[in-house]
Amino acid sequence: MMRVFYDEHADDRALDSETVAIIGYGIQGRAQALNLRDSGVRVVVGNRRDPYRDRAEADGFRVLDVGEATAEGTLILFLLPDEAQPDVFRQEIRPSIAAGAGLVFAHGFAVRYGLLDLPATVDAMLLAPRMPGQYVRQRYLEGWGVPAFVAVAQDHTGRAWSRLIALARALGVTRCGAIELSFAQETELDHFSEHFLYPLIFHVLEMAFHALVDAGYPPEAALMELHGSGELGQVLTSASREGLYQMIQSHASPACQVGMAHYWHRAAGDETDVRARIRQVLDAIGDGRFARYLQTQQEHGYPDLEQWRRSRSTALIEAEHRLSEMLRKPLADEP
Repeated sequence: MMRVFYDEHADDRALDSETVAIIGYGIQGRAQALNLRDSGVRVVVGNRRDPYRDRAEADGFRVLDVGEATAEGTLILFLLPDEAQPDVFRQEIRPSIAAGAGLVFAHGFAVRYGLLDLPATVDAMLLAPRMPGQYVRQRYLEGWGVPAFVAVAQDHTGRAWSRLIALARALGVTRCGAIELSFAQETELDHFSEHFLYPLIFHVLEMAFHALVDAGYPPEAALMELHGSGELGQVLTSASREGLYQMIQSHASPACQVGMAHYWHRAAGDETDVRARIRQVLDAIGDGRFARYLQTQQEHGYPDLEQWRRSRSTALIEAEHRLSEMLRKPLADEP
């Protein structure tokens, strides 16, 4: 059985003497900083001088350079992009981190692939929310939270788990559930979704759009049916709450279910071929090939990423803009 932690498993006083240093005020950094502050935790932000630092200051945080924030913090939430972590850690965090501090990662990449020289005198922990920062913040404000994976790789103080679960509670995670999983498994599962599932879904949407337009359907109508209405997102949300097959039974019409059943085994292509491609993706994640590729891409300014961006379908983008102008949007304040 996997261990799951909820609010009642957190020590109410575990963070009383802690100062959390948020390193990086980006997608996760801002959400986590705001949630922690609202939970009564002392927070400082470490960020270089850029628009993210300006936003942290506008949000009322005390903002320091990364090394200064690291020296002041007793729990260091290292929330920079994976490929940027090794250099920042070597130059600014390792020289400043105090013995007994806790180093917390939102993704296990740098630890999984041995890219950091972790001091033996610190706690090393994983707290990996399974949603982007926008939802970490939104659900917290709604009185709920997002699920997360948690792990301890080093427990120098003997208090790593206590600190980690208290931190998860302050973020709102244990309202939903913090599930124990190793750094390696969290990293590999996250990359699998990014390397196989998401490209499969989004590329198929792109191909379907062009096929429908070529068949004579209006581009805006094709987009509305594929993803523009938001139906696909709602379907996936319902599947996460009810279960995949139960969602189909509960929400799909008989005609829809018959159509799905008829094409179920053909929609993604030959199953043997798909499983072989899945194995190739998992092998590249497991043996470190993708980690090395990512580092090389960063060193050269992400050339493959730029080429992919230049190859995107302008027809799809233009149709999305037109559809967006056609549909009225609800007014909503930013979390």
